[in-house]
Amino acid sequence: QAQLEESGGGLVQTGGSLKLSCAVSGRTSGMFALAWFRQAPGKEREFVAAIHWSGRDTQYTDSVKGRFTISRDDAKNTQYLQMNSLKPDDTAVYYCAADRAYFGWNKSEYRYWGQGTQVTVSS
Repeated sequence: QAQLEESGGGLVQTGGSLKLSCAVSGRTSGMFALAWFRQAPGKEREFVAAIHWSGRDTQYTDSVKGRFTISRDDAKNTQYLQMNSLKPDDTAVYYCAADRAYFGWNKSEYRYWGQGTQVTVSS
């Protein structure tokens, strides 16, 4: 079993930045591919970014490419999502996810999930 806990959400103005963290406990984070998803009110949870076990391969949804950066520090059992040039459309609850066997965009494949952290971008 692994437990995931997100932090770093908050309220920011359009164009601002936030850095989300996801702490992994119960297992070493190096065992997992890690990802971020988000869910806005009334919408389905959607893929944001993922990072391979090695840390050398990443994937992003088109709407965040060039603005968000996913990274991992397995020495700290933590993954991060640096979010720059934030827009009101980025407002959502952000969830981190982990899986030992899957790396990609499909939320159904991820076994472990955090509780989420709210990100609100004001216009």
